[in-house]
Amino acid sequence: MRFRMAMVGVFLVAGVASAAGIDVRATRGAKVTADEPQYLLTAISLWEDQSLDISDEIAEERFRPFHEISLNRQTQPQPDGSEISPHDPLLGLLLAAPVGLGGWEAAKWFLATINGLVAVMMLWIAVRRMDSPVLPAALVVSLFGAAAPLVIYGHQVYPEIVAAACVTLAFAALTGPMTRWTIVTSVAAIVALPWLSIKYTPVACVIAAVLLSRANRVKGARTAWAILGCLVVAGAAFVAAHLAWYGGLTPYAVGDHFASTGEFTVVGTNVDLIGRSRRLVGLMFDNTFGIAVWQPAYALVPVALGALWKVRPDHWNLSLALVATGWLNATFVALTMQGWWSPGRQVVLVLPVAVLAVIWWMNESRARFLVTALLGSLGVITYAWLVRDGLSGRITWVVDFFETRAFTYRVLSQVTPDYLNVTTSTWVLHGLWGSLAVGALGWGYRKARPSSRR
Repeated sequence: MRFRMAMVGVFLVAGVASAAGIDVRATRGAKVTADEPQYLLTAISLWEDQSLDISDEIAEERFRPFHEISLNRQTQPQPDGSEISPHDPLLGLLLAAPVGLGGWEAAKWFLATINGLVAVMMLWIAVRRMDSPVLPAALVVSLFGAAAPLVIYGHQVYPEIVAAACVTLAFAALTGPMTRWTIVTSVAAIVALPWLSIKYTPVACVIAAVLLSRANRVKGARTAWAILGCLVVAGAAFVAAHLAWYGGLTPYAVGDHFASTGEFTVVGTNVDLIGRSRRLVGLMFDNTFGIAVWQPAYALVPVALGALWKVRPDHWNLSLALVATGWLNATFVALTMQGWWSPGRQVVLVLPVAVLAVIWWMNESRARFLVTALLGSLGVITYAWLVRDGLSGRITWVVDFFETRAFTYRVLSQVTPDYLNVTTSTWVLHGLWGSLAVGALGWGYRKARPSSRR
């Protein structure tokens, strides 16, 4: 009963916290911005016309209830006059019924519900798979679920939180017995991720590799080949559908930004891998877009990953592979870390796995739990302050969120590097925080005690 009540509790905390930010504007001139109107227009079209063509929705300005200013179309008109949003269609399909029945606000409530479900899954994994005590795990899950970036993408209209749910569900399946449910659930998550966004394909490939390896080892080669066959068919269907609908392997083929340069320039035209390497630190500690300045408990992730590496409990390799793949993809493949969105967008899908690593690490001692809870509480305070400032009109989710009065953020932003305004101070702080991250990884490795953590 206590476990069930805890699951209800984390669902309500994460879901309600996300819903609290729905009425904060994205910009001064719109309730949603950037790609969000595109997903909503696609959802409207799928509900009303059963079509991806949003040309009539754009012509009729169906975006006005949630985007008062002129719309950045993003679409490249096709020879037949149709306009298809340059984004993969699964999120629009999932939002079709909520938007059709309840408008754009219902879409945000739907995503807030998904954030609540992600919190429930994290708690279930922590207790059932990692033998964590219920109440400490529930508290820490709540602290992460009610803080940026999970809580923010629990109401902003992007596929991030749905992708995080897919990854968490696959993680729950693959850390249990190799049953039919494990196979079906994992395959569903693998197939769904690219349909949410092509950028999630590397993480989907990690899940697929682990599934095939375990199936071959436990169930035999016949089962593994059957799974591989299903994935190949699903991949072929993905390619065929994209060629038919978008005229390319990705939806970017119909985007006006890529009409002259090609769909694959979405990752950049002059990719500077050395320059992008600064994101290895910046995704965590950038003073505006780093996740640790908004939820300081994420700074414990390197420590937890170092301990995982040393102890190597069951499925340690899955945890490390998912977090590393998501982080490296956001570092070297994503066009930018600092865009027209709220912080942490590129790494949201693997953050539940990172949170579970922190919970596993903190189970070692009461002191670790207290440190995690203290840092996590600072993140919740920051988010609450953001919502307060947003509802009062002081800040918006995209344009000026960094002008919040939250003292927790104000302090951290003064001692972390600013990669938008690169100066000597930026590189000094980059070196300092990078060294601290590497040191935390090493400290976690050195202090881990395998005999007590298996």
